[in-house]
Formats: sequence, structure tokens, C-alpha cells
Amino acid sequence: MANSTVVFITFEGIEAAGKSTLISALNDDLRARGENVLVTREPGGTPLGNHIRQIWRDPASAIDPLAEALLMSADRAQHVAAVIAPALRAGATILCDRYFDATIAYQGFGRGLDIEMLLELSLLATSRVTPDLTLLIDIPPELSVARVRARGEADRMELEDLAFHARVRAGYGELVKRYQARYVVIDGTLTQAQVVAAAHAAIGARRAAIR
Repeated sequence: MANSTVVFITFEGIEAAGKSTLISALNDDLRARGENVLVTREPGGTPLGNHIRQIWRDPASAIDPLAEALLMSADRAQHVAAVIAPALRAGATILCDRYFDATIAYQGFGRGLDIEMLLELSLLATSRVTPDLTLLIDIPPELSVARVRARGEADRMELEDLAFHARVRAGYGELVKRYQARYVVIDGTLTQAQVVAAAHAAIGARRAAIR
């Protein structure tokens, strides 16, 4: 039976937190229940976004922090206009790997850009389309670095040092305080089954709250 409650869910966390694995599991589960589900990501949720993603991930790309934020905002503006807003109108459940909170955490707390400026930029890029629920998959930065190394391949952001990832994680902690009404923090060191169960519980609770 398809769900009639629109839920826009974003997934945040530092590198290798397990967002993609969780999104894949939730997509399978929700589709099995007959739901109309859209899985998307930032950057890369549109053809334009895929071009930006290639630049963004390339370790050879030297990008100024403000240019990083503007690239993400360009990706996001196109993403909202072409993908997210139409999906919301269609009543889909949206599972989005990163959204504007990532810009605040990475370019704000990680790179040191002004937080309020980034928030204004994000609201402009998104036309003030905000998530119903944000799931923060939280892991220690030491585990993030170890997981990236174990994979044997890293993109430009994953190659940042431990101190950078610690600042980003702390930034997410500040965002949880600021937007606690839509945030749920999930311990990413739990088993996959426990993480998925916690996510389902959070989604169920938010749907009950917005009906």
C-alpha cells in the first residue's frame, strides 16, 4: 500500500559514515511496501550535477572554499528545480544523500566560511525547500579515515586530514542543536540491521507527527 504522506528525508554524516548503505536498504524496504520512492544525491542528482560531481571529487582539483560552496549551490538549485520539487508534487518519498546541511558542515565548520552567509545561500539555492527529516549517521572521524583507507580509493574531500573531519563532525553537532525538530542522530557504529531499524523508527515517528 503506497504511503500518502509526503516525506523528504536527507542523510548526512562525515565520509564513510554509511549513508549510501542505509539509503539502499531503506529504498528496498519502502518499495517493497508499495511506496513511490525517489533516491537522489548531492552533488550529482542531475546531469549538470554529475558534471559538478566529477570536478568536486577529483583530487587534482584545487577549489577555493567559497567556490566549493557556490558549486554546491549551483548543483542544489538545479537539483531542487528539476528533481526534488517535482517529486514532492508527485507525492514521492525522497531519500536524498546530502543536502544543504552538508554545505554548512563542510564549507562552514570545515573550511571556516561564514555560517549565516552559507545559510542564506542555501535558502536561495533551494527556494526554501527544506527536509521533513534529516538522519545524521554519526561516526568518529578516526573510523571515517580508517574506512576510507580500507576502501583503497579516496576522493578530494575524503583525503582531508583528521582535524578537518573532526571539525565537520562538530559542525553537524551544532546543526543538530539548531534544527533539532527535524534531526535524528543514529550511531553509525551499530550493526547495519540496527542502523536500518533506527532509521525506520525515525521515519515512522516523523510521519506520525506530520499527518
